[in-house]
Order: sequence, then structure tokens, then C-alpha cells
Amino acid sequence: VQLQASGGGLVQTGGSLRLSCAVSGGDSYRTAAAWFRQAPGKEREFVASISRSGGTTDYADSVKGRFTISRNSAKNTVYLQMNSLKPEDTADYYCAASPTILTVTPKRNENWWRYWGQGTLVTVSS
Repeated sequence: VQLQASGGGLVQTGGSLRLSCAVSGGDSYRTAAAWFRQAPGKEREFVASISRSGGTTDYADSVKGRFTISRNSAKNTVYLQMNSLKPEDTADYYCAASPTILTVTPKRNENWWRYWGQGTLVTVSS
């Protein structure tokens, strides 16, 4: 399975960005997906996840109400809509995927995720 993240960039405080993660190959059609981020000098942290069915989502408290994760199964693409961005959202954002049964709730622990994409940099200026 390969993951290709895109959509990062420079935005002002309060602005919006939408990240995309194209999932392809292998058993990509039966994966849950997630976004993680890593700010300079900090450890990678969980941002949001979505179940294989798309019916269950989970968010870190720091982004709840501002970010929305979604998926288009026909396009095998996962999105992260980020609104009301803050300087503390500045980080490399990574998408992750792991094969699961249809309704399982994905875990926040990064060790649970089998496949990772490259990072896409989001910079929020103050």
C-alpha cells in the first residue's frame, strides 16, 4: 500500500487548508486511515482518524471542532479539512493507513498504523 499526501502550504492565522492522502495498491480498499503531525522539536502526535466504513471518526482535543477528516472510497482518498488554523498547528502532517475489518475503531497509537505516507508541511503564520 502506498500513501501520497498533498495540500500543505503557508496560511495565515484563521485560514483554512485541505490535505489529501491518496491510498493505492495492495489492500488499500479495506484500510482505516489517520492523520498525524510532527512539529519542529516535538514528537509525532495523533490528529484524527476515520474507520474503514467512514462511519467512525476520532479527533485530538486540540483540533476538535476545527478539523474534519473524511474519505472518498471511490477515489481511495482521505481528506483533512483544517479551519481556523493557529500557529501551533504548524507541523509536518503525515497520513497513515492500516487494514481493518469494516467497523473497527482505529487506535490513536502510531504503532497501530502499518502504512505511512511522506509528510506535507503546513505553516501557519501569526
